[in-house]
Amino acid sequence: MRLRRVGEAGAERPIVSTGDGRWFDASAVVPDYHPGTLGDAQRLLTEALDAGRLPEFDPTGLRVGAPVARPGKIVCIGVNYLAHAQETQHEEPAEPVMFLKTSATIVGPHDEVLIPRGSSATDYEVELAAVIGSTARYLDDAEQGLACVAGYTVSDDVSERDFQMNRGGTWDKGKNCETFNPLGPELVTADEVPDPQRLDISLTVNGEVRQQANTAQMIFGVGEIIRYLSRFMVLEPGDVVNTGTPAGVAFGYPDPKPYLRRGDVIETRIDLLGGHRSVLGEA
Repeated sequence: MRLRRVGEAGAERPIVSTGDGRWFDASAVVPDYHPGTLGDAQRLLTEALDAGRLPEFDPTGLRVGAPVARPGKIVCIGVNYLAHAQETQHEEPAEPVMFLKTSATIVGPHDEVLIPRGSSATDYEVELAAVIGSTARYLDDAEQGLACVAGYTVSDDVSERDFQMNRGGTWDKGKNCETFNPLGPELVTADEVPDPQRLDISLTVNGEVRQQANTAQMIFGVGEIIRYLSRFMVLEPGDVVNTGTPAGVAFGYPDPKPYLRRGDVIETRIDLLGGHRSVLGEA
């Protein structure tokens, strides 16, 4: 099952597809895909589809929004691919490196990404995102972690490296600028992703391949990440977990580093999940 939200920002309509190319209006059953509905959404939609109660819907020409509205939190994992740790001069972490982004950073998969005022080092980070479907609290193992996932989508953890590295304090300054988390195009339910650790992942800038890897190269897999996080916080339905980016970020290049500029086009892709096309603008 694939869940998508389409329409103008703030007025998106939830739609659903079973993978045969047809889309159905889900709004009569699930008014939106948000923290209050994601826990039961797949069951309710399956029942409605089986009963033929959802009308077909043509999304052609409509803006695609982020597949989850107003997540309670976005939890991010840093340096989770060894080659990325090496290119950014970090040691391989013994435990997952964690930081948070606010839900205000989320935009749709094809929305404009804004370079913040005063920026000199805006960067890209394609990531596999897991969206939580059931409460995760003090889990015992990675299998339990995977069981808490509603589905997967594509994330771009856009970052401003000067703000992040050189302005004091934590990484949050360089991670939470507006539009800094394109998400989508759809939430693919976990049952349609047989193994989240066997997905090709890539990103291009203006057609040039910058990142290309496979999620098998993660240091910590999705289930282990969720298990680990559940020891320190309660993960709730609708929460987004960005699982880390592979090597190839601009920050890892020799000088002059190829940071993003106005007019640049970022395209991301992950097997089974689709991808983004984001054009850079200025705040």
